[in-house]
Amino acid sequence: MKVFVAGATGRVSKEVIKRLIDEGYEVIAGARRENTVEIISPNMRVQHLDFHDSLNKLTEELGHPDAVIFVAGSRGKDLLQTDLNGAVKLMKAAEANGVKRYVQLSSAFALDQDKWAEIPSLASIIDYDIAKYFSDEWLIHNTNLDYTIIQPGNLMEKPATGKTSFTPEGGENSIDDVAQVLVDSLKYDNTIHQVIIMHDGDTPIDEALSKVK
Repeated sequence: MKVFVAGATGRVSKEVIKRLIDEGYEVIAGARRENTVEIISPNMRVQHLDFHDSLNKLTEELGHPDAVIFVAGSRGKDLLQTDLNGAVKLMKAAEANGVKRYVQLSSAFALDQDKWAEIPSLASIIDYDIAKYFSDEWLIHNTNLDYTIIQPGNLMEKPATGKTSFTPEGGENSIDDVAQVLVDSLKYDNTIHQVIIMHDGDTPIDEALSKVK
């Protein structure tokens, strides 16, 4: 299975790529600055991907993978072009190229605007919340993609636990565990058309994914 990782230079994407390679996937790592992507396997190649490009150009850059994992993010520096419009353009490119499976990294409660004012960590990044809200909304309501949206709470650089919780609560997440959930979602068709809020927990990731409905 060939998987396109959009936004291949970020913290989460690096772990996503490692796990995809370990599990036998062929990886296409999409990045604007290709020379910053480390090639870690013969089953990996780097593809230029620039969310500022036209839709036609972006469609060419995407090509024809079997699935897309969208983990791109500007860390607040380019929210409209990357986190919002770039995400939507990639969805359109995927549909134009006949790609069905689409896993998107979002943020906890991105679709629940009432929560933004209640949770301090969300209240401090309202522009980011808005970008994620409309990106998720577009994916759900304006595409025919077989999507899974993963909405983790705070991302932390701490060791993987291999466990999680999908209850609708805020909380911390190991970046490694988030990466594992993104990758393992590809194996569970029951996660298609699901929005999954995740945080640290006690349930093995495979078990948690298998019970999504």
